[in-house]
Amino acid sequence: MKQPSKPRAKPPAAPKIGFVSLGCPKALVDSERILTQLRAEGYVTAPAYADADLVIVNTCGFIDAAVEESIGAIGEAMAENGKVIVTGCLGAKGDTVRLAHPGVLAVTGPHDTEGVLRAVHENLAKPHDPYTDLVPPQGIRLTPHHYAYLKISEGCNHRCSFCIIPSMRGDLVSRPVGDVLQEAEHLVEAGVKELLVISQDTSAYGVDIRYRTGFWNGRPVKTRLYELARALGELGAWVRLHYVYPYPSVDDLIPLMTDGKILPYLDIPFQHASARILKLMKRPASSERVLDRITAWRGACPEITLRSTFIVGFPGETEAEFEELLQFLRLAQLNRVGCFSYSPVEGAAANDLPGSVPEALKEERRARFMAVQAEISAARLAAKVGRRMTVLVDAVEGRTATARSAADAPEIDGVVLIRNAGDLKVGDFAEVIIEKAGEHDLSAKRVEAGV
Repeated sequence: MKQPSKPRAKPPAAPKIGFVSLGCPKALVDSERILTQLRAEGYVTAPAYADADLVIVNTCGFIDAAVEESIGAIGEAMAENGKVIVTGCLGAKGDTVRLAHPGVLAVTGPHDTEGVLRAVHENLAKPHDPYTDLVPPQGIRLTPHHYAYLKISEGCNHRCSFCIIPSMRGDLVSRPVGDVLQEAEHLVEAGVKELLVISQDTSAYGVDIRYRTGFWNGRPVKTRLYELARALGELGAWVRLHYVYPYPSVDDLIPLMTDGKILPYLDIPFQHASARILKLMKRPASSERVLDRITAWRGACPEITLRSTFIVGFPGETEAEFEELLQFLRLAQLNRVGCFSYSPVEGAAANDLPGSVPEALKEERRARFMAVQAEISAARLAAKVGRRMTVLVDAVEGRTATARSAADAPEIDGVVLIRNAGDLKVGDFAEVIIEKAGEHDLSAKRVEAGV
């Protein structure tokens, strides 16, 4: 008589990792790399603290508010789970994490995937038989499926007096151009419609390796921003450049925008307009040269969108120098602007500068600055009413869709609200006509196919 077969033993459950990702898009890419490697090894991601065998917190440590947020996130993870590994920029700030939370399992610095993996392996055994085909070619991403950040380098060679990024992330290290382009290709093949190119200093890509020639699909490509942008423009996705330092080489990118290879969009952190304040910040350029270049860029590419960030209340900033900044703003007519009140960062050289500006005055100047920019933004957006444009859909709720135009980066710029979404889905491109404009956002109606 045939004996009944024994029931097969269930395979052991895959170890589960909880993940909290804080900070800038560069940190987000670090998180994606860590999750991709963990998935390749057979770990899975837990959606809640209670379901996780341990939790990784990727921190930000740039300004005091970010430090507080990171310390709070670590504390929450410790309270809810108890087994926590900390990585990211806060991990590079001495014993800050250990002093606040001595019970964490391990602390590593930014872009240290190997260090995080070692800590995970030490505290949560790697599955016995992992399969690399568990991971899609584009890796594990934390962004929506239709756009992705593409980090092209780590670190920075500048020593701006208000910034401690180089002390945490080191000097510039450019990724091999072939690796960057292969990653971009995988992302587009997986359905990504927009590539957001990021680094600490995007314009400097390749400087550290003297623009060495790499290879992509058997073809030579220089490790330089122009050649990279031109190659990315062949993939059929929107290509948006962020954190572009205003080197003279930036001028070479404008023809790529005019020809439709990359989006007519530049994110350039000018920071100030006063020559004296820029010198104290250890930033290059003068407002006159910047204004001349802006005029030239717009002459060559009228559709270009210029985004920038500024700091008010920097140590020693006088009322006259602040007024100089406002005048620059009126003349430059930038499309998108962010403004921050100067905040001392532990370890930054600017902390030792004389002439600290009172907090109330900082905030008053920031409010005046943003009031001027609001008028500029409203006027520039009002000029778009009646125009037809292509937008990328980010969300759909009922008959209304939230989308972005070529002038709008996700999460930091405005949106285009489409009142007659119809059958639009997230990730679709749509043709719209602008009907109304506000200070930051646009309202539009969808243009039916064939119209």
